[in-house]
Amino acid sequence: MALRYLIEKELLQIKRNSFLPKVFIILPVVILLVVPFAANQEVKNLKFCVVDNDHSQLSRRLVERIDASASFVLTSVVDDYSGALECVEAGTADIILEIGHDFSSELIRSGEAAVNVHVNAVNGVKGAMGQAYMLSIISDFSSSLRSERGVGVNRNAGGGVDVRPRFLFNERLDYKAFMVPGVIAMLLTLLIGFLPAMSIVGEKEKGTIERINVAPVSRVGFILSKLVPYWLAGLFMLLWSMLLAYLLYGMVPRSGVLQIVLFSGVFFLIMSSLGLIVSNYSSTMQQAALLMFFFLIIFVLMSGLLTPVSSMPQWAQSLTWLNPLRYYIESLRALYLKGSSVAELQTQLIAMSVYAALSWIGAIMSYRKTE
Repeated sequence: MALRYLIEKELLQIKRNSFLPKVFIILPVVILLVVPFAANQEVKNLKFCVVDNDHSQLSRRLVERIDASASFVLTSVVDDYSGALECVEAGTADIILEIGHDFSSELIRSGEAAVNVHVNAVNGVKGAMGQAYMLSIISDFSSSLRSERGVGVNRNAGGGVDVRPRFLFNERLDYKAFMVPGVIAMLLTLLIGFLPAMSIVGEKEKGTIERINVAPVSRVGFILSKLVPYWLAGLFMLLWSMLLAYLLYGMVPRSGVLQIVLFSGVFFLIMSSLGLIVSNYSSTMQQAALLMFFFLIIFVLMSGLLTPVSSMPQWAQSLTWLNPLRYYIESLRALYLKGSSVAELQTQLIAMSVYAALSWIGAIMSYRKTE
């Protein structure tokens, strides 16, 4: 009975708080509208300038081919390389395309011609991707010319094999489809971790924790009374975020809602328990907020949300196995995009379950109840 009254008390506190219910509604809308676009790693509208030493029809076709791509915007055509460097230094160009004097003649004679691509690599990721995009366009241009002129057709046709790439799970190569499940996971991490932590510290600051300590309720009952209301809030936010993902991006989980709820329930237990552990060792809300913010930053950066885990150094990849958010994001993406089953994600589920059990025990043991 005491547990029921404590849960009702927590629910009433959430209801009476004029700010929290608005957060549950508005925050998912704002984050799902902004983050998938802002955290997009696709490179578009790169500015490039051209040094055309050939001034031929073929060189103009090449420049027009690159300019027609969504990845590039032609800003200027200059006479020499030094003028192109001035464009880069002035910020009006990111890439220099230098076409040699014998470009067209070599292309007609042998089917091959050299061009120079100079990339501003201050931003390494942007520079590398821009270079890769431009080299791909140049390669396609060269292949199309050889096909037109019958030069090297057999070599490029793959021995009579017609190769047609097919993109699985994300056919339109839409980066937002990859980001949305991760954004939902980040949102739930933020709220399900922070709110329970703030709850107990709030009891300490108001002095009501002393009354609860002498109430006829066990440590497990007290921890449950703090977590159950936020589990319900987390379930609401999960379903609300999934509805927004459908309305905004047309995304429907291929594995079904129940499997996502299963993995999310385990993740709720992990994050809420970690939040309670932090709050049990914190005396003020400032201390709890700083600690939770520290862990949140580490979890997000080491989860594969913004950068692939495979691109991290080996020592960092090893550390990600200790990050519960990594398993949850991998599970959400697989359930949303690939339609994976629970059996196929048993590694992630087992790891999250072990993490949940340990964090739950830690939350109970860290709470010191005065009998």
